[in-house]
Amino acid sequence: MVNAGRHTGSQTAQGTRAGQYLPQPEGYRAFIPAPLPPTPPVQITGDLQRLLSEADRALGRLDGSVQTLPNPDLFVYMYVRKEAVLSSQIEGTQSSLQDLLAAEAHILGEGRPRDVDEVVNYVGAMKHGLARLADLPVSVRLIREIHAELLKGVRGSRLTPGELRRSQNWIGPSGCTLAEATFVPPPPAEVPTTLGALETFLHQ
Repeated sequence: MVNAGRHTGSQTAQGTRAGQYLPQPEGYRAFIPAPLPPTPPVQITGDLQRLLSEADRALGRLDGSVQTLPNPDLFVYMYVRKEAVLSSQIEGTQSSLQDLLAAEAHILGEGRPRDVDEVVNYVGAMKHGLARLADLPVSVRLIREIHAELLKGVRGSRLTPGELRRSQNWIGPSGCTLAEATFVPPPPAEVPTTLGALETFLHQ
């Protein structure tokens, strides 16, 4: 289970282009993605085209700003770590950016947050994934490798690092049940098929 925010009632939403919630034998409803490629196909027109253009311009401004910095790698270094802190908080970690930097510098004392190692692993997993892209395309294999790096020596390390999950997980407020969850991803039996379909779609 993951604790991540307030219940929004999205589990009762009707089917969309992205997929639909389907009842499961255990009594809860899980999201099942729609087949890929999407139907109707994605059309880069109207508002979507405008938003894409705005995103391109923003990336251009960012790239131009980075070129003026004396040490662009330091800029990227900090943003990778900020992303690691924010993304790890989805899993319930409490560590801050300062905690992460202190842990990497080996200057945290006995009062160090117990979950800071998970954020350190997040950075390591991201670096591993980016390095592997030189030899391995975005794929289920790469996702599994990154997952194994993410769980080294932290919560979940004795479960199945680097393997597709075999139990149902969900996102919702602390203490919520599957029936009350904000989001319930596909059941374990559906995961290999849905990930395989995503990999095929990306490569096509």
